[in-house]
Amino acid sequence: MAITPPAPPVHPVYVIGGGPGGLAVAAALRARGVRAVVLEKSEAVGASWRAHYDRLRLHTTRRLSALPGLKIPRSSGRWVARADVVRYLETYAEKHELEIVTGVEVHRIERDGAEWVLHATGGRRLTGRAVVVATGYNHTPHLPEWPGRSTYDGEFVHARAYRNPGPYEGRDVLVVGIGNTGAEIAADLAGGGAARVRLAVRTVPHLVRRTTLGWPAQRSGILVRRLPVAVVDGMGALLARFAAPDLTAHGLPRPDKGLATRQREGAIPVQDVGLVDAVRAGKVEVVAAVEGFEGGEVLLADGSRIAPDAVIAATGYRRALEPLLGHLDVLDGRGLPVAHGARSPREAPGLYFTGFTNPISGMFREMARDAERIARRIARTNNRGRAGPGGGGGGPPPPRPRAR
Repeated sequence: MAITPPAPPVHPVYVIGGGPGGLAVAAALRARGVRAVVLEKSEAVGASWRAHYDRLRLHTTRRLSALPGLKIPRSSGRWVARADVVRYLETYAEKHELEIVTGVEVHRIERDGAEWVLHATGGRRLTGRAVVVATGYNHTPHLPEWPGRSTYDGEFVHARAYRNPGPYEGRDVLVVGIGNTGAEIAADLAGGGAARVRLAVRTVPHLVRRTTLGWPAQRSGILVRRLPVAVVDGMGALLARFAAPDLTAHGLPRPDKGLATRQREGAIPVQDVGLVDAVRAGKVEVVAAVEGFEGGEVLLADGSRIAPDAVIAATGYRRALEPLLGHLDVLDGRGLPVAHGARSPREAPGLYFTGFTNPISGMFREMARDAERIARRIARTNNRGRAGPGGGGGGPPPPRPRAR
């Protein structure tokens, strides 16, 4: 009698990162009967949101920021606070019964035939039939290589270390960078008791109101996201004349490039959550860009020198994907994935990315849409040996999930 050979092992899909993007993909896969294992290097989901400053709220509305399969509760309000985002992510993981392994960091991803091999903490070697990278847009703090920075003897921190204005009460503080983080920290300090707040600006951003007559800026971003760049630039310039204040007299002239052009370059508009009023009232002073440091002084681009009590560098983040998969030729010159969402790079079928764009339509919204698309693609192309929510994997077993 012929003996039927055993079925080949069914490997899970590995999702790297337990933030909103990774959890959304895992939930969408589970809903389609595909086993997904989330690998999170910290000890809990939503690690980046846990580390943000206290005052932070989503700049997108509650209704347009929910992940697949669970609405954000009405009690969180229209603009969801940081702590409520963390609670939502915890609830999301529990409701969808996601398989999450904490305390495991993936160091390198390699292709092995039709499978993917992940090299992780403790010498683990995990095999997956597909991999979704969701390690986050704001992964590793970035600091420019300012001359004299290494010998500067004043207090200096990256914005990632900022929590609230308490430690800066009565002090002279310089915030470097006018992205959304820098603008909000400056406003937070101005209203929280800092004696003096200065904001160093290199490139003037587009300042937009979070809402205009009740209409959120996010909805405008959704409506125009597929229009030609020139059209959006023109519409943005027209709207700015009526809805955005002219702060030229305060050192913030209108930008010399259009809104969509700047977004294509990687700079999204800055939503006003208090900065405009603080600048108008003289509580936040706009100064030239930082050029370097010397002793206890900060050198500015206009030739002036200042000696603040503390410097907070809101200079952004790097994606830091090069050690993980730089050898796979799937990153562009800026270190961003060459494909995202349901499209895999041509050289790496079965490798997906989510959360590495910064769209004006809202990052949570786009990650939710990406999750459904990625899950549909994986379920369609990997229906060989589908595994249910508790179904089997193959090869070396994944690390045992820890309690969240």
